[in-house]
Amino acid sequence: MITGSIVALVTPMLADGSVDWVALERLLNLHIEAGTAAIGAVGTTGESATLNVREHCDVIRFCVQHCAGRIPVVAGTGANSTWEAIELTEAAAAAGADACLLVTPYYNRPTQRGLYEHFKAINDAVVVPQILYNVPARTAVDMSNDTVLRLAELENIVGIKDATGERERGVDLIQRSGDSLAVYSGDDATAMELILAGGNGNISVTANVAPALMAQLCALALAGDRVGAEAINNRLTPLNKALFLEPNPIPVKWALCQRGLIGEGIRLPLTTLDERYHAQVIDALESAGV
Repeated sequence: MITGSIVALVTPMLADGSVDWVALERLLNLHIEAGTAAIGAVGTTGESATLNVREHCDVIRFCVQHCAGRIPVVAGTGANSTWEAIELTEAAAAAGADACLLVTPYYNRPTQRGLYEHFKAINDAVVVPQILYNVPARTAVDMSNDTVLRLAELENIVGIKDATGERERGVDLIQRSGDSLAVYSGDDATAMELILAGGNGNISVTANVAPALMAQLCALALAGDRVGAEAINNRLTPLNKALFLEPNPIPVKWALCQRGLIGEGIRLPLTTLDERYHAQVIDALESAGV
């Protein structure tokens, strides 16, 4: 099971919105060298909602081929259509992804029964480790812990990214699931506390711009070193906040551009970071020492 800092990787783009493969290779190398535990490709931060199916699969395939077993790749393959999610998950498995990350179906607003049947259908269709992803602030649907625990009984469902930001919910999952489910934070601001409570790691936006620090924080928290983890967490707190001054991944892509790691490309309906936030993001980067 993957533990530690899993970067929710941006998808770098050229000015015309096409994927920047050179910059993507650069980012993958950066994370391999920085000690990131795994690459999270084409999730929310990777603008999965605006990549077409061919691009989506191409990015996953590129990450798997370039990483070549040096670091695991967790492929975002969720969709609000069950059949599309199955298609994307099959493609990721065929490409050699180590696991797939499956967001709750957005916009449709399914019931808890519908959520269970959606994920069960993917579990039954594709043999690959599958990590559920609950982010109600984005999807307008909230998967209950009871539903998650039912799904954890299925063979291919091995974990969950809990992006609710509610530590108590994550702790409840940890305590009730035992060893049957890996619980990852999907909220940088509360990740340290969830890991110290028994979580397996953090699927992180902040790791894009501070990969080594986030890897160190997760390692210390996994080891139960609260003092050491808090020291790093305090450095990262302003950055965690600044990267959500506008909807993700707007601020983090701008920050990476300022570091010279990617260009300014981002796809509509997202736009580049508003000028009024530039100084705050720069100050947060400097405060973190990155």
